Amino acid sequence: MESKTARLTLLIDPAKKAAFEALCAAQDLTPSQVVRQLIRDYLDRHGVAYPTRSKVVARKPAARR
Repeated sequence: MESKTARLTLLIDPAKKAAFEALCAAQDLTPSQVVRQLIRDYLDRHGVAYPTRSKVVARKPAARR
């Protein structure tokens, strides 16, 4: 778990921001939670290691036959 935080500022189209916030609220998530998960997924997809990465490896669902 991270002990400190850093701010990430980005510019986004107002309509996309509103749609994103509405979707997050509908899923009972904050936009920050979703962005943090997107960043973790992106880093994992590209094999980038970082100090606060969880040691637990998520299992992929078994393929259906």
